[in-house]
Amino acid sequence: MPGEPSLPDSASMRTIGSPARPDDAASASLEKPALSLFPMSLTEALVEEANIELAWKNVKANRGAPGPDGITITEFPAWFRPRWNAVRQQLLDGTYQPQPVRRVTIDKPDGGKRLLGIPNLIDRLIQQAIVQILTPVFDPGFSESSYGFRPKRSAHGATKQVRRIIRRGYRYAVDMDLSKFFDRVGHDVLMARVARKVRDKTVLQLIGRYLRAGVMVDGHFQATTEGTPQGGPASPLLANILLDDLDKELESRGLRFVRYADDFVIFTRSKRSAERVFASVHRYLTRKLHLVVNLEKSRIVTTEELEYLGFCFVGSRATINVSAKSIHRFKHRIREITGRSRGISMEHRLRELARYVRGWMGYFALASQLKLFASLEQWIRRRIRCCYWKRWRHVRTRIRELIAMHVPRRQAIRHGISRKGPWHMAKTIASGVGMTNDWLSSQGVLSLKTLWAELAHLRGTA
Repeated sequence: MPGEPSLPDSASMRTIGSPARPDDAASASLEKPALSLFPMSLTEALVEEANIELAWKNVKANRGAPGPDGITITEFPAWFRPRWNAVRQQLLDGTYQPQPVRRVTIDKPDGGKRLLGIPNLIDRLIQQAIVQILTPVFDPGFSESSYGFRPKRSAHGATKQVRRIIRRGYRYAVDMDLSKFFDRVGHDVLMARVARKVRDKTVLQLIGRYLRAGVMVDGHFQATTEGTPQGGPASPLLANILLDDLDKELESRGLRFVRYADDFVIFTRSKRSAERVFASVHRYLTRKLHLVVNLEKSRIVTTEELEYLGFCFVGSRATINVSAKSIHRFKHRIREITGRSRGISMEHRLRELARYVRGWMGYFALASQLKLFASLEQWIRRRIRCCYWKRWRHVRTRIRELIAMHVPRRQAIRHGISRKGPWHMAKTIASGVGMTNDWLSSQGVLSLKTLWAELAHLRGTA
């Protein structure tokens, strides 16, 4: 495989897993055997060069840490080329054995822990290739109310759908939390649902082997008898396949809901209806899908109290705002980046800040809160001025730097010898005159207001 693979042509993409829209003609073939969507078996489609090249392009774009074998994205092409023919034949023969994943634990925003499984790159590549051939088989039949990890769908679409439902008079929300969903998925329950549309036994066996591949924890192997590790490309699709049964059940009851992966909320017009829905859906999840509902985090709330995907919804028009928790997490991260005791250069700090701010605004610019973003922007600038002031440790350095910024000499001396702290000095006239907004912008400090205006299309206003 070439080091910089090109995209397959349009005909190949249609054949090997180009995501289909729910309203495509392919939806008419949902109940037919999966092979009818392909001119070859799924196993043959899996190992097609165009499919593997596209899978590599996607894996490389997602970057990610090495798996247990330590092979990096940069090292992988040279490692992979001489081994591909043997791996390809093993996939065709049904003898390929995935390797265990590397267990990684990360902190969750609510204070808990999330377990991630990082596969080796070869297994990440094969999983991505599986996703590309199975997506056109399953995705057209998924619910219109499902938004997570699907082609041309996003968390923004889910958030806007919540707004539409609230505007139609639904004032109560059943907000259910699935406890450690990805860690507790039953393999038999999941594989039975995959097998409804996949007839290729070699592909089914391969998926089953990935589920049972195990994990490496501190160098020791642990078997996996349940769950689908977060961190592998196949896990989101497998989650949607399992939870599609929940979607169909809710649709059959005529309920309004929105689901993003395992995060879903059901809407009713009254609290009494919400209580009935909560009880019945809880029974369905535990008895039919064998999932665990976290009763401590699941709740019935008014839509004014609802927080979903980082947003809250204000008033009868359900104006989309950034939730208080999201603002708190944003400020916490900014404080980490701008911590004055960090031993990094200002250039590195500002690059890190710009990456985080751009990504955060790329998501939360959906909210119509220009005043909030203006306030946060002002706060960030003050923290950056603090960083500069702290960096200028000595009086002479402060005076020299202020004069270089065209602050009058007398004013520069008066502020340079001040004993007041950086937070206070960041708001002084000298800092304002010297470290102006334009100057900070020239150093790489992004404007949240400007980003919000540039991203007007997210709000449907451009």
